[in-house]
Amino acid sequence: MIDDFLYGTAGHTGPPAEVEAAVRAAAAAEIMPRHRKLAAHEIIEKSGPHDLVTAADRLAEEHLTAALTKLLPGSVVVGEESVHADPAVYDALDGDAPVWIVDPVDGTRQFVRGEAGFCTLVALAHHGEVHASWTYAPVRGEMAIAVRGRGATLNGAPIRSGAPAPGAVLKVAMSHPDYTTEAQKRALLGLRTESIAARPCGSAGLEYLAVARGSLDAVAFNWEYAWDHAAGLLLVTEAGGAQSTLSGAPFRIAGGNDLPFTAARDEATAQRVLAALRTGG
Repeated sequence: MIDDFLYGTAGHTGPPAEVEAAVRAAAAAEIMPRHRKLAAHEIIEKSGPHDLVTAADRLAEEHLTAALTKLLPGSVVVGEESVHADPAVYDALDGDAPVWIVDPVDGTRQFVRGEAGFCTLVALAHHGEVHASWTYAPVRGEMAIAVRGRGATLNGAPIRSGAPAPGAVLKVAMSHPDYTTEAQKRALLGLRTESIAARPCGSAGLEYLAVARGSLDAVAFNWEYAWDHAAGLLLVTEAGGAQSTLSGAPFRIAGGNDLPFTAARDEATAQRVLAALRTGG
C-alpha cells in the first residue's frame, strides 16, 4: 500500500507532489498569517510555561489531517495536538493502518517569539517503519524530503551529511534544559567534554536538518515523541547519517527506547556521542 502510494506511477522516483503541496498549503493558510501576529488568546500553556500551543498549531494540524488522509484513504494521523487531546491516538503507531505523524509547528516557542526557527514536520510510517518525511521551514523557504532507500533532498537538490574532520570538536545539539528533569540533565552531562561543543537544541526538526546537511555533527535527545523525531531520523539516515539509542538499538517511533539517543552525520560520530552519553547519569 505504501509502495503503491509513493511509487505507483511508472518512472516515478519521489513522493507524491500532493503531499508537499499539502504541507505548504497548511503553512500558508494557518501558520504564516499568524507569524508575528499572534493575539494573547491564541497562545495557551499545556503542561507549563515551556510547553505552549497556539491557534496555528491546532488549525494547521486540522488542515493537514484532512488533506493527508484524503490523499491516502485508510490512513490515520498521529499529531501532537490530537494526542494531547486523546493520548490513545498514539496507539495507532503500533496499528495496521498507514500513519501520518504530524508536528504542525515544531519550535512553537520560536514561533511565538516571532523568530524563523520553526518548521512543520510530516512523516509517513507503517508497522513502525518510517517510509517518507517532509520538513518545511516556511520563513527560511526550505523543504527537505526523504524517502526510504531513495535519499534526501533540500529544495530539490540531494544532500549528504558527510563526516566531521578527524579529531574535530563535535558540534552537538542536545535536549534543552527547560524540558529536562534533574535526572535527565545528569544523563547528558557526558557531553560536557573538551571534544564536544554541546548546546541546547531549538526546533528538533531543524536540528535534524542541520545534521543531514552537515552543518551540525549530531543531536542527543532524551524524549521520544514520534512527531519530533520520525521525520528527522529518516532525513538524517537517507542523507548518509546514523542513529542509535543508548543500548545500541535503533530508535523505535512507538516508544520504549533506551534514552538518551543520538542521530549523527556518520556512524563514527554516533559512536563518539554514545560513548560520551554513557559516562553521564
